This record gives sequence, structure tokens and C-alpha cells, in this order.
Amino acid sequence: MPFSIRLHEHGGPEALVYEEVETPSPAAGEVLVKQYAIGVNYIDVYHRTGLYKLPNLPATIGSEGAGEVVAVGPGTGRLKVGDRVAYAGPLGAYAELRVVPEDRLVKLPDSIDYELAASMLLRGMTVRCLLRQVYRVDSSTTLLFHAAAGGVGLIACQWAHALGATMIGTVSSDEKGELARQNGCTHVINTSREDFVGRVRSLTGGKGCDVVYDSIGKDTFPRSLDCLRPRGLWVSFGNSSGPVPPFELTALKGSLFATRPSILAYTATTQDLEESANDLFEMVLSKKIRITSNHRYPLARASDAHRDLEARKTTGSVILVP
Repeated sequence: MPFSIRLHEHGGPEALVYEEVETPSPAAGEVLVKQYAIGVNYIDVYHRTGLYKLPNLPATIGSEGAGEVVAVGPGTGRLKVGDRVAYAGPLGAYAELRVVPEDRLVKLPDSIDYELAASMLLRGMTVRCLLRQVYRVDSSTTLLFHAAAGGVGLIACQWAHALGATMIGTVSSDEKGELARQNGCTHVINTSREDFVGRVRSLTGGKGCDVVYDSIGKDTFPRSLDCLRPRGLWVSFGNSSGPVPPFELTALKGSLFATRPSILAYTATTQDLEESANDLFEMVLSKKIRITSNHRYPLARASDAHRDLEARKTTGSVILVP
């Protein structure tokens, strides 16, 4: 029987239990995937703790993985047994075997292996969504990106650099700052000893940024708004320090805009999903983006991966290997 990580109740990393489960069978429109690599993302922490509510418990969390199609259900046609695939979105990734809706899977190019795919698909498509759709970044853009040395941040550094944008990134240590610079971040702010609002204002000659990308949440709000130019955009796409508290619309002084994007909304159709994934694959294969995966854990040690992620001990991507 295959193994899976099961969450029987919300809690700390110890709530992730490695246990045997029944072999799943694909229903209509689904395929069975034997997974070779699983991505670990901060949204997994939100699901584990209950910040983002799960419909039922026990449950298997995780939103990203890559593997081989080993069975197909009735009504499928895009994929066949033996296809190499990856996905970002459907819950249930922390498992050796899992079923996935066929329309949520993308085929992998031959030159992209499973571990690389699981290290980049959700993060990479998130960056593509942020920089090319939520706000269309170009060479005239000055942006602030919090957590620039994280899994999403390092991809953003490289993608923004490829677009010719001026990127200001926040980090929590000098080591992470150097990593962000090596990946194309124009200016780095170490928030352990620098006030990021003051530094942004200094770096922009008092004008502020066109857009702020904020995955931190409580600890960076509302000061992120103070980094924006008039009519600038604040993009809240995570809450690693806790959720943003309720605020009055009058906080958006200077005719600011605010949005809370979801990658699922931007890849809702199979066509949107394939376009997003293919853009990412092109950036990686053309070597404009290099994916950094510094942390690899056995599936059975998913709890250790969560501890390190929450303690900010990780940089780049984190994967589990069944």
C-alpha cells in the first residue's frame, strides 16, 4: 500500500502523520499519478494550521507535484499512461500516489526533470501571474518585493531582471541579501537592521514604487503602503507573519490600489494553465531563470520541512521526495 502524509487535526508540524493509505482509483476525468517529487509551499502551512480552512479532516495537504501517469479514468483524452506531468493547485500532493483532474495537469518538456518541475511550477506560475498579469512589469517599473530570497522571491528576482525592471527586495539577513543580488535583485534591504520604508523612499528619490508585492502580511502592513507612489498597487499574496488585519479604505491614501490575487483564478481554464506553464518553461529552458532547490526531504519528514520553512531556515525551493 502507498504512503501519504495525513492531517487529522490542525496544529504544528507534528500534526503531519506519515501513514499507509488505500491505493486511489481515478474517477471520470481524473488520472492516477505516481509522484517523484512534491513541492512544499507556505500555503501548506496555512492549511496545516487551519488559517486556510480545509473542507474535511483527515486530509492530505500540498498543492504541487510531478510524476508519471500510471492509470487514467473514463472520459480522459489529453493524457495517457506513461506521460510525464506536473501540477500546481489541487490539494493532496503529500502522497506517493494521488489522483488529479486531467485538466489541472501539464505535460513536462523532456529536458525538465521531476524535481525541477516540483521546485518551480507553483512558485514560477505565481511570479508569472504577479509580474505579467496582476501588474505588467517592464523596464520602466520600480517594484518592492518582500522576502526576495524565498522560493517565490528568487524567481521574481530573475524574472524582473530579465524584464529590465528595478527591483528592491527585502531580506532578513546579509546572506539572504547576497543571494537575492546574485539572482538579479537591484537593491537589497536587510530588515533586521534597516527601515524598509525609509530605504525605499531614499532609493526612489522620494517617489515610491509602482507596485509592492507582499507575502509577509501582518508585519509589513500598513508600512508597505507607504512605499508606493500615488496610484501605485499593493499586491497582498501571502501571510507568512500572520493575516493582514481589517483596515479602512481611507488607508489607501494617494489613490492607491490593492488586490489579493490567487494563482487558481489566473489559471482557471486549461488554456490559461498551459499558457502560464509554457511561459515558465520557456524562461527556464532559455536560462533566463535558474531554479534553486536547496532543501530536499523524504516524504516521511514533511514535518521537518515545515519546521525549517517556518523558522526561515530555507532559501529557494523546498521539495519532498517519496
